[in-house]
Amino acid sequence: MADLANCSRCGAVFVKGIRDLCQNGYLEEEKAFQTVYNFLKERKNRQATMKEIVEATGVEERLITKFIREKRLLISKFPNLAYPCEGCGADITSGKLCRNCQESFKKDLQIQNELDKKLEQIRQKENSKSNTYYTLNKIIIFSGGVIG
Repeated sequence: MADLANCSRCGAVFVKGIRDLCQNGYLEEEKAFQTVYNFLKERKNRQATMKEIVEATGVEERLITKFIREKRLLISKFPNLAYPCEGCGADITSGKLCRNCQESFKKDLQIQNELDKKLEQIRQKENSKSNTYYTLNKIIIFSGGVIG
């Protein structure tokens, strides 16, 4: 059964298939791609930066970034084409994060994993303390029950 969705471009309701856009949104996006591609196709524009492309074509940076991520615009053919890192805003040519942000996240994850291990060790020590045996009138009582 087909799902109904709202177009991420215009908000119209449509039957969702492969794309997250309605037909009109898709056509608008394709028109924007052709505008950018035709601009970059000219030899003099192949060295253009993201800012220059946005100014010359009027296409939103968000869309151009989407075209790069979808590999519709190849960085190898347009060497000055980069988009901002989602972490710090530095220019990158692939992925969502620059190398510095990736390393920072890795360090944060390592620290969190170490903290989780220490917390687990503390919990295990707490649990082992609760299994202490006490004797009272020669009857051994422990947390799990009574031994003869």
